[in-house]
Amino acid sequence: MTLLLTHSACLDHLTPPGHPERPDRLRAVAEVLGEDRFKALVRGEAPEGSLDSVTLCHGEHYVGELRHIAPTSGLIYIDGDTSMSPGTWEAVMRGVGGAVAATDAVMSGAHHNAFVAVRPPGHHAEVSKPMGFCFFDNAAIAARHAQRKYGIARAAVVDFDVHHGNGTQDIFWSDPTVMYCSTHQMPLFPGTGASGERGEHDTIVNAPLASEDGSVKFRMAFENLILPQLQKFSPELIIISAGFDAHFRDPLASLNVKADDFGWVTRKLMDVADSSAGGRVVSVLEGGYDLQGLKESVASHVTALMGA
Repeated sequence: MTLLLTHSACLDHLTPPGHPERPDRLRAVAEVLGEDRFKALVRGEAPEGSLDSVTLCHGEHYVGELRHIAPTSGLIYIDGDTSMSPGTWEAVMRGVGGAVAATDAVMSGAHHNAFVAVRPPGHHAEVSKPMGFCFFDNAAIAARHAQRKYGIARAAVVDFDVHHGNGTQDIFWSDPTVMYCSTHQMPLFPGTGASGERGEHDTIVNAPLASEDGSVKFRMAFENLILPQLQKFSPELIIISAGFDAHFRDPLASLNVKADDFGWVTRKLMDVADSSAGGRVVSVLEGGYDLQGLKESVASHVTALMGA
């Protein structure tokens, strides 16, 4: 069975008018996953995460400072893209808690896999720096939590968001026990993710794609580079940074991937998980800013997860 975790508090993280990372994203996800075809999903609320979980990946000073500046009214701007509202802190902590709870559910065997539908996204948040709409890296925290609580030797984070997960790469750059794999459009924000960026232990696998590359090259990047490296690494848990902004409708990029491609790559990652991780997959929502494209892509992704 597939577990779906979300929380209404994630709607309370407000952004400026016209900002692409808006509450309607989560409403769109809830709408499509409310359809009859998704009745079999086991639904739960993302609990609030702990600061102890956050500091598995982020510096204590940074975490304390972010909590300190969280506003009680209005918006404060961290940078040109990233802002906090009175509801941001709880939304961020529900994201952390959802990722951790989903990991517990999958590692304990209670569920085959899980999808954590939360916002804001997390994969741009570096060890001590928020950016790109992100504050804490939920996917990275999930991987570290699985290692600490369940003693797994190797975890993998696979990121198909159209933007490179510089935060996840930063967190795991010198860690031989976590593989980070990413397809992303390049050049594009945040400017990292060249194929030569491989980490201190050759466990960073970047497969940059060019504007307009589309479905065929997206699938080739996985078939020819990422999947073979993952199989060789033999992870005991796969975390997916599930961003859907590579979709052809998305306003922030132009990779021209289709919704079906997200279902395809999900099934491929599940095959790797079946061979080395007992089928264990935890997926965490990242980007995806066209609401129709997001709905179609999430539907394809979750349908694949439910096929387990």
